[in-house]
Amino acid sequence: MHPIANELNTIIEKANPHVFAMLSQVGKNLFFPKGILTQGAEAKEKAHKYNATIGMATEKGQTMYLPSVMNMLNNLNPTEALTYAPSFGINPLRRVWQEALFEKNPSLIGKKVSLPVVTNAITHGLAVMADMWVDPGDTIILPDKNWGNYNLIFNVRHGAQMTTFPLFDQAGGFNLQGLEQTIQTEAQKVSKLIILLNFPNNPTGYTVTTQEADGIVRILTTAAQKGTNILAVTDDSYFGLFYEENVLKESIFSRLAFQHPKLAVVKVDGATKEYYVWGLRVGFITYGIWAQNNQAQVYEALEKKTGGAVRGSISSASHLGQSMTLKALQSATLQTEKDQKFKIMTERAKEVKRVLADPKYKDAWDLYPFNSGYFMCLRLKKSNAETLRLHLLNRYGVGLISLGEKDIRIAFSCVEKTEIRDLFDIILQGVKDLSAK
Repeated sequence: MHPIANELNTIIEKANPHVFAMLSQVGKNLFFPKGILTQGAEAKEKAHKYNATIGMATEKGQTMYLPSVMNMLNNLNPTEALTYAPSFGINPLRRVWQEALFEKNPSLIGKKVSLPVVTNAITHGLAVMADMWVDPGDTIILPDKNWGNYNLIFNVRHGAQMTTFPLFDQAGGFNLQGLEQTIQTEAQKVSKLIILLNFPNNPTGYTVTTQEADGIVRILTTAAQKGTNILAVTDDSYFGLFYEENVLKESIFSRLAFQHPKLAVVKVDGATKEYYVWGLRVGFITYGIWAQNNQAQVYEALEKKTGGAVRGSISSASHLGQSMTLKALQSATLQTEKDQKFKIMTERAKEVKRVLADPKYKDAWDLYPFNSGYFMCLRLKKSNAETLRLHLLNRYGVGLISLGEKDIRIAFSCVEKTEIRDLFDIILQGVKDLSAK
């Protein structure tokens, strides 16, 4: 093991041996190298005559660029747009995002979280998290309604065992009993469990209520108190898009962090969906870790390991994407603009519920509960989901996502309010077409 990795491990283990035990073997081996990047940083500070350290080109002391590229970027200079960003992300963006976390999540007030590390959006953030914390054979518990890419990230690439429980109980709420029973069963087999929480949920568009969030906190804390190391990972991809009053309007990360020494919490989020900048690919990893002492050092150690994982996979996320995101977050008009888009999304969600309240649909499908995010799901009563998907696509030019035998995911985020009734009428006609065959 590299001496730097050993130093970081010692810091973490002294402050919280349970967190150290939860790190994957890769996570324990990770470190941020002091090679070219460190020498380049020293040269940037002290090389006043010539700086010939980094793999970029300069011209007359400035970043070299092509006018045909920079002519498209009116409000950024070449250094902000074209140079390499640090593997940790640019510091002003990391600090602005951390400040925003406290503004959006009142339960964090008075707590100390790590400085977010920038990733190439949320998928890469989850992959980096897996590098840090997931070993082959580890058990990951998550609802049965989940994003299909989790399987590639955790099972295919890292060899984890994916264990699911039904997302909804018979009353149509979050299945607290299912989560608790699954944790109790799996805790008898292993000493470490990873719990993956994704709200608003993809694919159903469901976010837990405040009462359900309290139940999740109780269940995970109790499991930690009984001796199981619990790593809670919150995938907050669609954060902020909450359309009903009784839903939890902050990340459950805020309530889980610092509940118990054996309960470590990792928040993966990003600007991509929340600020409608999908292609900029800007995500973040933030830690909420209980530490007996030297919490700042523990966070620094985890950030260095995370930065090392980024360095060893993509080197760094796009400087252009980070600079654009930073300037947007600092804009005086950002919140007004965001409120306008939220109003559009809310009206679409309400229109979906209004349309689907029509009893003419009741023989074709059931509606899964939804209250947030981009999506909602139907459970078909008679039709096969993939057969219906192909029929709608080929006959009516309507594209939906089939999930398993009976579930259809609909992204109302990309359907105008005035088109929603027509969309569901076409789906209904497709069901009738198949029933008539």
